[in-house]
Amino acid sequence: MLSFLKPAPDAKTKVPKDKISTVYKWRQVGVLLSICIGYIGYYVIRLIFTTEQNDIMKQYGFTTADIGMVLSCFGIGYGISKLFMGALSDKSNPNHYLATGLIISAILNFGLGATKNLYVMMFLMLVMSVAQGMGAAACQRIVQLWWGKKHRGAIYSIWSSAHNAGAFVCVAVVQLATFMFSGSIPAVFYTASVVSLIIAAFVLICGADRPTTVGLPSISQYTGDEVVLENGKASSSELTNLTLPQIFVKYILTNKVVWAITLTSMSLYLVRYGVMSWIPSFLVQSKGFSPSFAKWLVGIFELAAVPGVIIMGAISDFLKDRRAIVCIACVILLFICLTTYFFSTSHALIVTVLFIMGTLIYAPLTLVGLMVNEAVPKFAVGSSKGFMGFFQYIFGETLATALIGVLVSKYGWLASNIVLYSAATLALLLLIYIMFNENRVAKLAKEENNKE
Repeated sequence: MLSFLKPAPDAKTKVPKDKISTVYKWRQVGVLLSICIGYIGYYVIRLIFTTEQNDIMKQYGFTTADIGMVLSCFGIGYGISKLFMGALSDKSNPNHYLATGLIISAILNFGLGATKNLYVMMFLMLVMSVAQGMGAAACQRIVQLWWGKKHRGAIYSIWSSAHNAGAFVCVAVVQLATFMFSGSIPAVFYTASVVSLIIAAFVLICGADRPTTVGLPSISQYTGDEVVLENGKASSSELTNLTLPQIFVKYILTNKVVWAITLTSMSLYLVRYGVMSWIPSFLVQSKGFSPSFAKWLVGIFELAAVPGVIIMGAISDFLKDRRAIVCIACVILLFICLTTYFFSTSHALIVTVLFIMGTLIYAPLTLVGLMVNEAVPKFAVGSSKGFMGFFQYIFGETLATALIGVLVSKYGWLASNIVLYSAATLALLLLIYIMFNENRVAKLAKEENNKE
């Protein structure tokens, strides 16, 4: 690994004990801003093609199936990238790792703006997806390193909401570039890249590696934070001498809880992208919305979820980490909203449901992302995120883009509805299993503490 990406050494000069609390809080603010704004930059790049799909089809002569193929290239590459780049983040300086992925993504995005060739676009999306795989794993590892479990649900939800805000910022960038450059599609891609490069510089300035690299005690020393594993035993280690394959086999592949959470997340991702990726096309073709308004609804769908996701994360903290029950409630309500979205003819009702669905999809997605991290030691967070991301994008997003694109072309939008209902049902069943497992692990942990 390049020296720039290697973990920073612990600081030789320690923060005085009487100043640790103050410095910790200020550092946490800077770190939170860096991961939130940094991940917004990732989404500004990632969603350009989605928001511009109608204009690209019109100006470049692409079909719905063509758009689905380009989007699926990202999903396939991103899923594979998540697996390997996520694991690699466990051995990296996560702050530098986050900024590097964003810089590479911005450069490749310039290439997307410079071509009208479908196959070149597919290739660039595939390569870009590798760099994009560096973002979430780095951010999630930073959350585990800088915050204790007592506040992690709320903090993780705030960070996770950054991608919702990123979608809205992406739409704003698109509209600004469209206005400034008379509807030029290349100019939209170029503008997004410039914005993301500026954000990458901000990440490097405000972010940090582990607390110990800036003279602070580790979060385990500072708050007593520990991770309770599947067997009820606690772990507070941040680094390990185990190799990546050893970590992967011991803490990921043989962990039934990680598998259950991963498959839940995969199902929810299918619902997420099955709705979000096709908002412009579905609403224009099936519901009679104007293309410009439908484009804005992509951003509104994402942004409206932010307060709800943060509230749900805080509720899961209040319930003493019983996160599965919050997810179950969201998925049950999601069935009602999906039915309304599919079959209502009222534009006002459809927009209202989109507002609500953002929270009902992203809150459980956020919480299962935190749950899979809390099921492994801190030195395996990137690996757990990468493993889950592989299934999210290889199966979840790919089915939601390529498969739905083909099915809609042949059978209409009803085929999409059936796929999304099936995915939501699978997620609900898995969440019920996870809820019972949460209770079992909590009981084992209590028994371990009593022995001590």
